[in-house]
Amino acid sequence: MPELPDIEVYVEHLRRRVAGQVLRAVRLRSPFLVRTVAPPLSSVAGRTVREVRRMGKRIVFDLGDELCLVLHLMIAGRLHWKKPGGRPPGKVGLAAFEFDGGALVLTEASAKKRAALHLVRGGDALAALDRGGIEPLQAGPAAFGEVLRRENHTLKRSLTDPRLLSGIGNAYSDEILHRAELSPMKLTAALSDEELGRLYEATRSVLREWTERLRDAAGDAFPEKVTAFREGMAVHGRYGKPCPACGTVVQRIRYAQNEANYCPRCQTGGKLLADRSLSRLLHEDWPKTIDELEERRAARPGSVYPPSSK
Repeated sequence: MPELPDIEVYVEHLRRRVAGQVLRAVRLRSPFLVRTVAPPLSSVAGRTVREVRRMGKRIVFDLGDELCLVLHLMIAGRLHWKKPGGRPPGKVGLAAFEFDGGALVLTEASAKKRAALHLVRGGDALAALDRGGIEPLQAGPAAFGEVLRRENHTLKRSLTDPRLLSGIGNAYSDEILHRAELSPMKLTAALSDEELGRLYEATRSVLREWTERLRDAAGDAFPEKVTAFREGMAVHGRYGKPCPACGTVVQRIRYAQNEANYCPRCQTGGKLLADRSLSRLLHEDWPKTIDELEERRAARPGSVYPPSSK
C-alpha cells in the first residue's frame, strides 16, 4: 500500500500537473470505484482543481465550492500520467481523469478491487473520511508519546493504526522499528521514555529520508515505480537476507493478512518472535533465539529451518 512518502511524492507531482487546471471529465472503467452517490460524479466536469493535498493515505483534489474528490489507493492502486485522451488499460484500469494537459489514469493490479473514490461536499463530509491520526512529521515528541500511550498495543499495531498516526503502514513501520532498535511486539505501555524518544526520532528520520529518496528517484517524471518493497530498505521485504546493521538473517512473523520483518539481534535481544503458524507446527522444537536457530541450521546444511511459512 502506498504510504506517507509515496503519497507525498504523488501529491507533489500532481500539483505540478493539475493544480489550476480544469478537470474535463472522469471516465470510469469500474463503477464500483465510486463510493458516494451525492453529489453525482458528473458534477466535477468543468471544475478547476484548486489544490491537491494528502490526508493520511488519501489524495484530496479540492475543486472549490467545498467540493472534493478523495482517492484512496488501498493496497494495489497506482497512478499514471498519460497523454491527453489516455485510457485506463485492460483488466487493471479503473478510471481516467481528463485534463487539457494529460490524463491521470488509475489502475489496480488485484482481483480484489479495493481502491475507493469519494466525492464529498463540505468540511464535515471531508472530515468523516479522515481517520484522525496525528501527522508524524508535524507532531512534537509530547503529542507523539501521548498518542502512542493512549492505548496499550504492540508497536507494530500502534504505528500502523490510522486513528493514532497518519500515513504509516506495513512497510515503513518495519523500517522505523528497525532504526529505533525496538521489537514490533513490544507493548506501548512498556516503553521507557528513552525508547519513546528513539521511536519518535526514528519515525521522523525514516519518513523524511524515504520521501527524499522517492522524490530524487522520480525526478521530473511522474512516479511510476511505487512499491512496498524497495532496494535500500533495511528489513521490510528482506526475510532471509542479512540485516545491513549486523549481518543477522532478517526474520518475520505473519498475522492476519500482514507480516512484520525484524532483525532479532538489533531489535529483540536475540529472541525469535513466534510466528503463529510455525510455532503451532513445531511446538517444543520451535527455536527461542537466533543463536539456537543458527545452530540448528548449521547442523542441517542444505535445509531451510524453520520451514518456510509460505
